[in-house]
Amino acid sequence: MIKPHGSDELNPLFVYDSVENEALQKEAEDLPSIVVSSATAANAVMLGGGYFNPFTGYMNKADALSVAEKMHTTDGLFWPTPITNLVEDAGDIKAGSRIALKDPNVEGNPVLAVMDVEAVEEFSDDEMAAMTEQVYGTTDTEHPGVAAFNSQGKTLLSGPIKVLNFSYFQSEFPDTFRTAVEIRNEIKEHGWQKVVAFQTRNPMHRAHEELCHMAMDRLGADGLVIHMLLGKLKPGDIPAPVRDAAIRKMVELYFPPNSAIVTGYGFDMLYAGPREAVLHAVFRQNMGATHLIVGRDHAGVGDYYTDFGAQEIFDTIPEGAMEIKIFKADHTAYSKKLDKVVMMREAPDHTKEDFVLLSGTKVREMLGEGKAPPPEFSRPEVAQILMDYYQSLNS
Repeated sequence: MIKPHGSDELNPLFVYDSVENEALQKEAEDLPSIVVSSATAANAVMLGGGYFNPFTGYMNKADALSVAEKMHTTDGLFWPTPITNLVEDAGDIKAGSRIALKDPNVEGNPVLAVMDVEAVEEFSDDEMAAMTEQVYGTTDTEHPGVAAFNSQGKTLLSGPIKVLNFSYFQSEFPDTFRTAVEIRNEIKEHGWQKVVAFQTRNPMHRAHEELCHMAMDRLGADGLVIHMLLGKLKPGDIPAPVRDAAIRKMVELYFPPNSAIVTGYGFDMLYAGPREAVLHAVFRQNMGATHLIVGRDHAGVGDYYTDFGAQEIFDTIPEGAMEIKIFKADHTAYSKKLDKVVMMREAPDHTKEDFVLLSGTKVREMLGEGKAPPPEFSRPEVAQILMDYYQSLNS
C-alpha cells in the first residue's frame, strides 16, 4: 500500500484512547480557551484524522511563510499550503501555555482540541499579503478563500495539538465522514492496490461519472474513492446531504458492486486552485489513494485560475516530493456523434454543437422548474434528487 506523506506510518492526532480523551476533556475545562476560526477548526479535524500527516500541530511563522513561498517547510518537508491557527488577539496566551481550542461551528463551542503553544507570533500586513498572493494567486477580497484567510487575524499560535472530537462532521454525516485512517483500512479490506480518488464539492453528473470510469480503466485501478468535501462552501453551493444522496444513487446504479466507496472529509474549501489541487493530492496519499483525478479548473472559483493551472503545477513539483500520481483530465461531455461521454481534447473533429453542453446556471434553472436535464447530461435518478432539492427552495 502507498506510504503516507512524510512518514512510514500514519500519525493521526485524534485521541482514540477513551480514558485519555476523557481526562483531556476534563483538563480542558480548567484551561485558558479560545474559540478558533472555522478554518483553524477544519485544520484540527484534518490533523486529527491523519489527512495532514506528518504534522503534529499548527505551523510556526517560519514554516508558514516557507510553505507559502516555496511549498516546503524550513526543514525541507514538501507541503503546499500553510496549516495555521490565526487569531485576532492572543490575550494572555504565550509560549508555554496549554490551551483549549473551542469549536466555532457547534452550539455551545465544545472543546475540539488541547494545544501546547510553542510560539505566539505576528504576521505583518506585508507578510499576510505575500502569503495570500502565493497561495491563492490573488489578493482580491472578492475571492472567498482570500476573504476567509484574511478575516481570522494576524496573530499566529503554533504548536502540537491533541484532537478530542471531529466537530459536526461525525454527527451530521455519520455514513459519509471518514478519517484517513478509516479509508486506509477500508482500502486494505477491499484488497485494492491501485486506487483512484475523485474530489468533489458538487453532485456528480454523467460526465463526472464517466471520467471516473475512464480513469479506472486507463490506470487499471482496483477501486475508486469518491471523496466529498463536507465543510464550508460558498453561498449557492449544494448542501452536503443532497450531494451525498445524489452520489450514492449514482454509485449504486452505475458502478459495479465493491468497485467504489463514497466518503467525505471535514475541511473548509479554500478555492485556492493549483495550490489546493496539490493539497488534495497530498492528503489523498495519506488516505491510501495512489492516483488523484485533477480536472479543468480543479478547486478553482470565478476566473482566478487558468483552465489547466491545477495540472501544470504538478510539473513543477520536485521528483520524489510525493508518491501519489495525477490523472490529468480534460473537460468531459457527451458526444452526440459518438453516442458516449468523451474528453473533449480527444475529439478534435468535433464542434461545440456536437457535444451536450449545459452551463451550471442553466442546469439549476431546469432543476428548479422541475425539468430534468437530458439523460446525456445527468442520470435521471440523480436529477430527481436534485430537482426535489431545488423545488424545496422555491416552495
